[in-house]
Amino acid sequence: QIQLYRENSDEDYAKCFHTSGVKLRFRTNSRTLFLEVDTDHVVSRHYFAFSVLVNGEMVGALKNFDDAELTGHYSQNVIAHQPLSDTFALGEGEKEVCIYLPWSCAGKIKSVVLDEGSRIEPVIWQKKLIAFGDSITHGYDARYPHNKYISKLAEALNAQEFNKAIGGDVFFPALADTDEIFAPDYICVAYGTNDWRKTTLETMQTNCRAFYKNLHTRYPDAKIFAITPIWREDSNQSYDAGAFSELETLFRRATEDLDNVTVITGIDLVPEDTSLFADLRLHPSDQGFDHYFRNLYSKLQEFLPVAD
Repeated sequence: QIQLYRENSDEDYAKCFHTSGVKLRFRTNSRTLFLEVDTDHVVSRHYFAFSVLVNGEMVGALKNFDDAELTGHYSQNVIAHQPLSDTFALGEGEKEVCIYLPWSCAGKIKSVVLDEGSRIEPVIWQKKLIAFGDSITHGYDARYPHNKYISKLAEALNAQEFNKAIGGDVFFPALADTDEIFAPDYICVAYGTNDWRKTTLETMQTNCRAFYKNLHTRYPDAKIFAITPIWREDSNQSYDAGAFSELETLFRRATEDLDNVTVITGIDLVPEDTSLFADLRLHPSDQGFDHYFRNLYSKLQEFLPVAD
């Protein structure tokens, strides 16, 4: 899969090494955590954060920004990268700790130190989720990586997140025709917004159909969710691929004979409010992603077994 992007473009290839969806999750009775990190492969976003959560609540982060720097139209803010370290208070007793690595670059953990004599054991997810998509699934523009909609969804599904989204990407059928080393339980696919702007209607129809057909053939037992594009500020425009309002019909026609593919309407997942978008037009902020997750998870309940 990385080789496909190496052949596609240098920028896409560099994004393959971003640590979107990567996390360390463990149980421990340690009262403190020392974390030392570094970063690499910075491409189009210059801010980053390593989130530290205890029992699902953030207790702190290693980040190269102050929250005040990332308000309003913050997606293009240029902020320097440098190695960071700090000690975090975890509290008393047994707890679950999760360290989320950044989506906007390649995060490197240089050291993790717990209290001497403390216990540690890994937490194993019950399910596996593959996420394909463009910048929005990649993580653009959450300030904190655990706030990405797909990470929130993975946690809600108790699924390990394998995030293969690449910022700027379109339907890439060859990517869906490659082998994995595991069988996923869920596959979420969220392309279309870039296809609508970058390609013709014929190309989009062909690639959309081929992508889902490849997934259907390779993963007949997986639940595949085809999420149509969320609202964007220029959605009232029309490009070579047609009107934005017609995209859902295209998705449904492309997947109607694929019995394990369910189309999820995306246009109502994030309200039509530019303040919920980091660039005021396309990429959700943390607040926008919260809407995305909550509304998406509500829609998925109809298609998930009660036991999940």
